[in-house]
Amino acid sequence: MIRIKQYGALVLKCMAVVCLVAGISLLIHAEQPGDKAYLLEIDGAISPASRDYIHRSLGEAFEGNAALVVLRMNTPGGLDTSMRDIIRDIIASPVPVVVYVAPSGARAASAGTYIIYAAHVAAMAPGTNLGAATPVQIGGLPDIKPPTMPTPSKQKDGEKDEQEKDQMKGEEDTIAPVGGDAMTKKIMNDSIAYIRSLAEMRGRNVEWAEKAVREGASLSAEQAMAEGVIDLIATDLDDLLTKIDGLEVYVNGKPRTLNTDNLLTETLEPDWRNRLLSVITDPNVAYLLMLLGIYGLFFEFVNPGYLVPGVTGAICMLLALYALQVLPVNYAGLLLILLGIMFMVAELFAPSFGALGIGGVISFVIGSVILFDTEGSELKVAIPLIIAVSAVTAGFFLIAIKMVFSAHRKPVVSGAEQMLGDIGEVMEDFDTRGRIHIHGETWWSISNTPLKKGNQVKVTDIDGLTLKVEPVEEN
Repeated sequence: MIRIKQYGALVLKCMAVVCLVAGISLLIHAEQPGDKAYLLEIDGAISPASRDYIHRSLGEAFEGNAALVVLRMNTPGGLDTSMRDIIRDIIASPVPVVVYVAPSGARAASAGTYIIYAAHVAAMAPGTNLGAATPVQIGGLPDIKPPTMPTPSKQKDGEKDEQEKDQMKGEEDTIAPVGGDAMTKKIMNDSIAYIRSLAEMRGRNVEWAEKAVREGASLSAEQAMAEGVIDLIATDLDDLLTKIDGLEVYVNGKPRTLNTDNLLTETLEPDWRNRLLSVITDPNVAYLLMLLGIYGLFFEFVNPGYLVPGVTGAICMLLALYALQVLPVNYAGLLLILLGIMFMVAELFAPSFGALGIGGVISFVIGSVILFDTEGSELKVAIPLIIAVSAVTAGFFLIAIKMVFSAHRKPVVSGAEQMLGDIGEVMEDFDTRGRIHIHGETWWSISNTPLKKGNQVKVTDIDGLTLKVEPVEEN
């Protein structure tokens, strides 16, 4: 019994030593960055797909013990929510992130400016620009400034007037412009505070950051370098890695010296999930998927049993709902689209001489225009697509309405009602009730006029299984 206890204690000690060695090795491995630099590419608007791509790539860079992440960017801006998620991931990343605006001719406008200010290292290629970070609210009311009252000029004390003008001019440079509704002021003040906090955290130009938001100012790469907005200008990726070698940055509050000499660069491509998300979250694609889903389900309900329209419509509708979940949808626009389709469908079943159809088309077009209430002009449904879809939809319903009216005008070609107005032959003499031969069948008939065998009669009405007839006048 004593030996068993001794062996157990020895085993526990050995396990403790092994765990301690493994923990120390993992700690040393985590503290020492590897010899790889991961390259990420953003070319287009900042969207939920961009957010998902960067989030996954930064996690993969940490798991792969990368020494550096280079985010090569060319963007006109994008969604505020996606931009803030990307910035949170960059700030929290244990791997230093270099945001590089490239190649020449690229830009980092609007949301891209915020991302540059959040980077551990900000770099630009020659011939690029950044700025124009004023938040834009699509579909809002115009900013109406109150009228200013003219001040009377004074003939005396000219020097005093000049001093007052200089003082007022200085105050105009520091005070936010007056005008606009409360929501516009809130968005502006929030954006200014956000970019100022990023500039103060990274030690970059705070005054120009506020100017980029308040006035929509922009800078070239050389001007940004002179203003202290970026850290360096690099012609290509190799030049970038050479210039940041030995640069000290703060990662999660701790200083770290970058060692980029002989780093291997590996490009992280978006996976299939991100590619699918990038496709369906395009506003034009999401718009088409929603309409295909609505039309497919509508045709399946009208003509049950075809299955193909219903299956296709259900798949398109589910993909559209997922895309609309991550996009900034204006629900008033969505309701207007549905209302327009309902009006056009109602025109088929309750013809109103165009009132419902025209109203439905107008509602459909307006809803399509304001469907996405975005803060970036890149994320909206293209006007040519709206015109094309609206024209096709209106044309389809007009053709369907014409076919409905034509069908109402045509005579009945099936059932007993098809005999109305047809000619039959009397089979026997009778005064009020007798048999006639019509359509190869024998029918009982009644007449207000006595009839002879062989007379031609015309059917005027049907009462159950009895035909009401009258004699045909001979020419």
